[in-house]
Amino acid sequence: MEAIAKGKYLRGSPQKARLVIDLIRGKNVQEALAILRFTNKRATKPIEKVLLSAVANAKEKNAAADVDQFIVARAVVDSGPTKFRRRVRPAPMGRAYRQQRRYKHVSIIIKGKDIEEE
Repeated sequence: MEAIAKGKYLRGSPQKARLVIDLIRGKNVQEALAILRFTNKRATKPIEKVLLSAVANAKEKNAAADVDQFIVARAVVDSGPTKFRRRVRPAPMGRAYRQQRRYKHVSIIIKGKDIEEE
């Protein structure tokens, strides 16, 4: 059995979130939650919410499912839209760059450990 959860338009850089996602990919759900709680990165809170949502989706599909048996099968961070702010940043040679506000989309798929892939 597998469950999917997606978090869209989350604030923050996708590159920085990928550093956190790489820590939990392939781990047990309980171990992944422990890693997220003790990792000192800003991107951990939204990723933790998406992972808990995937666990809730799995429990909704099958109430008898054991959460300890789930592993993070696939975790992906994609870049969302980039919003150009009206503020400017100083740049070399008297130029100015507009500030970018980055967004990310997080997708997490968890699978039951004891179930073979079809």
